[in-house]
Amino acid sequence: MLEFQNWGLISYEEAFKKQEELAEKIALEKSQGVLVFCTHPPIVTLGRKTQAGDVYAWSGTIKEINRGGRATYHGPSQLVVYPLLNLAYQGKSPDIHRYLRIFEDSIAEVISSYGVKAMGKTLQSKPNGEREEETGVWVGSQKVASLGIAVKKWVTLHGAAINLDEDPRAFEGMKPCGFSKETMVSLEKLVGHSMDRSDFEKRLQEKLLKSLTT
Repeated sequence: MLEFQNWGLISYEEAFKKQEELAEKIALEKSQGVLVFCTHPPIVTLGRKTQAGDVYAWSGTIKEINRGGRATYHGPSQLVVYPLLNLAYQGKSPDIHRYLRIFEDSIAEVISSYGVKAMGKTLQSKPNGEREEETGVWVGSQKVASLGIAVKKWVTLHGAAINLDEDPRAFEGMKPCGFSKETMVSLEKLVGHSMDRSDFEKRLQEKLLKSLTT
């Protein structure tokens, strides 16, 4: 059974330490894993594909990290989701691409339930068969959720940052995931009213606990 934990507001450093400890425990015990929700104080993390110029005027905390992707902002206006999922649970053949597709599509489905058409692009193909360079969950030409993961001993770490509340200070002085600040959008702005965070968390928790265990 996939366990659920809500860590509330927690520093990125503490959350990362807890992720690593849980991932080791999950791998050792061969359990299914833990789904974590939390939020972080403002921080910019640098993924393995970060390029020069991705962060040019950010004045806050910056941390290099072992996930995929480029520079990403985390802050209180977001909901951060960390599925620590054992991809080899009960002898299953590990499939990272399938996991990413299910994870991303689940977020897109919950966002779409608020009346906006969201879609995941991480594994989408172009007409010529090439992969899309854009990752995460998008509504039209704007990005509402960023994804970046790592896998250790077939247990996933890191996850997604979903922009729930409007925050004009978010993404300042950086190119989030290599894009302009204007590319990023909050669900609050898309739907035209402030978000009921507890309602969103409930919908997403129910969706992920079901979709990630099938």
